[in-house]
Amino acid sequence: MVLAVCALTVAAQRDKDSFTPMALDAGFGRLDISAPTVPPSEIVRQFTAKESEFEEALAHYTYRRTLRVQSFDEDDKVDGEWYQIDDVVFDTTGRRMEKTAYAPGNTLQHFQISPSDLQDLQNGKFLILTKEEIGQYDLKYVGKQRVDEVECYVFDASPKVIEKKKRYFLGRIWVDATEMQIVVTNGRMIPDDTRKNNEDLHPPFMTWRQQIDGKYWFPVYTKGEGILHFAAGPGYPATDAHIRETIKYSDYKRFGSTTTIIFEGEAPQQKK
Repeated sequence: MVLAVCALTVAAQRDKDSFTPMALDAGFGRLDISAPTVPPSEIVRQFTAKESEFEEALAHYTYRRTLRVQSFDEDDKVDGEWYQIDDVVFDTTGRRMEKTAYAPGNTLQHFQISPSDLQDLQNGKFLILTKEEIGQYDLKYVGKQRVDEVECYVFDASPKVIEKKKRYFLGRIWVDATEMQIVVTNGRMIPDDTRKNNEDLHPPFMTWRQQIDGKYWFPVYTKGEGILHFAAGPGYPATDAHIRETIKYSDYKRFGSTTTIIFEGEAPQQKK
């Protein structure tokens, strides 16, 4: 988010960081830090392979994405909103596309949505850590923890190198210990731009997944919330801006299918 001209002038004890997070993971079970029975490297190999399968499967699904970003006044009441509903569909030729189904006017008061925000909202917080991409990250095993009724392996993830114009995840992931698929992510998309008079800050978020069609754990809900700390600039003081983001993913439907008819145990030969 970038600071808007009508920024709040909140007098507060500022953190050394660019944001103060809101608690998002209440209700998780106790973290068991004992060594896992499966080597962490094997867990990573299995869940990244599943992520690659998930990415390939998702390319054949349509779904609806509902985005909401809210700003708050000095009394912590919502005073502005950006809202958009997008449908990820296929056109008549089978080409994947996105179309906006609903987008009322933007009434955000204290910050503006930046290009990196749109990139995060539309793609980054979906977060797919495939076997092709995992080499960009350092993963540290931190323990086992129950999320609702699902026993999970827990890893901290951080990018090895940050390249210009690319977005990366920094945070924690929970992997279903049975299905070896990511079920929860909690962290931030980085980097922030903290250059004076050109700040572009981003709040932490948590994304929950749910099993779709009895096989794939697809994202269903993301919530991000925090207080962004903008430094003073020409004509305005240091500013704290409370932001909340929610993303809902719904109406997953597989587009098209491949069917093979078996006759008396043998598949028909293809015509040349």
